[in-house]
Amino acid sequence: MGKSRLEAFSDGVLAIIITIMVLEMKVPQGAELSTLAPLVPVFLSYVLSFVYIGIYWNNHHHMLHTMGHVNGSILWANLHLLFWLSLFPFATGWMGQNHFARVPTALYGVVLLMAATAYWLLQRAIIASQGGGSLLARAVGKDVKGKLSPLLYAVAILSTFVDAWVAQALYVFVALMWLVPDRRIERTLESK
Repeated sequence: MGKSRLEAFSDGVLAIIITIMVLEMKVPQGAELSTLAPLVPVFLSYVLSFVYIGIYWNNHHHMLHTMGHVNGSILWANLHLLFWLSLFPFATGWMGQNHFARVPTALYGVVLLMAATAYWLLQRAIIASQGGGSLLARAVGKDVKGKLSPLLYAVAILSTFVDAWVAQALYVFVALMWLVPDRRIERTLESK
């Protein structure tokens, strides 16, 4: 099976996720600037999640370009990833509405951790399908960022029960770490 349907479906789901997240931001009653103040946590959580969805979309796009074909394992692994990403609007909304309280912040971390795990499983399914010498296998290499991210998410989840702001800082740090363009796949595709 070709990869175009998988890519189109995934793009559509990610677009819907972003749309749902923005619809969670309710317009305040009143025309004064001060009426926006209660929305600051909601907006900040939206920005963080928007960045994360953008990072996943970008990396997912690059990863799919390394594949020649799709099999059932890849389809299910991709759905598994989309499931966890589809929970972003809920986790984002709950965290923002509750001003980054401990339990919602911890749940947000769980969703981040599970999405990272699902992405890794998708990556493994593609490598298993395409072979150990595949473009993706060569591009991923040691995957330091991919291994460090789940560890930092786990530390952040645990830290929420000490200080939720430490967890927030770790979530932002991981997002910033991935915002730095990861050119491994592009370089590998260019060298083939």
